[in-house]
Amino acid sequence: MITFTKRTYITAALASTAALALSACGDENAETEQPSEWDRIQEEGVLTVGTSGTLLATSFRDEESGELTGFEVEVVRELGERLGLDIEFRELGFDEMLTSVSTGQLDMAANDIEVTDEMTDQFLFSTPIKYSYGTAVVRKDDLSGIESLEDLEGKKAAGVSTSVYMQIARDYGAEEVTYDNATNEVYLRDVSIGRTDVILNDYYLSTFGVAAFPELNITIHPDIKYLPSEVGLVVNKDNEELLEQVNGTLEEMLSDGTISDISAEFFGGADVSIEPDIEEEN
Repeated sequence: MITFTKRTYITAALASTAALALSACGDENAETEQPSEWDRIQEEGVLTVGTSGTLLATSFRDEESGELTGFEVEVVRELGERLGLDIEFRELGFDEMLTSVSTGQLDMAANDIEVTDEMTDQFLFSTPIKYSYGTAVVRKDDLSGIESLEDLEGKKAAGVSTSVYMQIARDYGAEEVTYDNATNEVYLRDVSIGRTDVILNDYYLSTFGVAAFPELNITIHPDIKYLPSEVGLVVNKDNEELLEQVNGTLEEMLSDGTISDISAEFFGGADVSIEPDIEEEN
């Protein structure tokens, strides 16, 4: 025979009350759960993307139409279409662009941003959409007196202060010359007239830029190849759900040849989505 005492009833009542409290707490948490950034993007139907609008081949204004275009601009437009989102581009300088992604003012940045250890500590990168390597733009008539990276000491190197290429220039003793989101023409013309000596940059972007201004005294250095690189779209470190959606769509675009086709349009037929096989030289 089981005997129920007053103490038993009190204990049972307390247990029942605790269970109800936990249940209510669970319901409250479910009701107050905050939507994710991906939920917000879907609800608004807009993906905000930072880009410079001044970087030939990847993000620039077409001379005739004045429309923003370029390799990464068109990749992002196709990405948005497949995700069912409108794309709102905001043209910013490199540092401001990254700061805006970090603070959540932008959802993404697309501006030939290379995957590096330093950058991956601060941001999430998408599946790579472009592979390349570093080269040097120099004067055509004398190669700016540069035979290898070792000859950069004392030379004036133009570029973005926070880029990996400017860091290489500094490491080799070059004098840093920076601009505030200037156009490619400004950078290239300064090398041509001797105001600066060299631009270290991505091979494909450099090739496109040099070809766009045949009247200038500039060329791609024939012997300097270094720093194999990969480029991806950049999102906030905490926005993993957006990255998952972006990566799934980019994989489709890589598999069906869409990114290869866009690459061929902007890089003279070259497919930058394929990793090049190079021997690094100085």
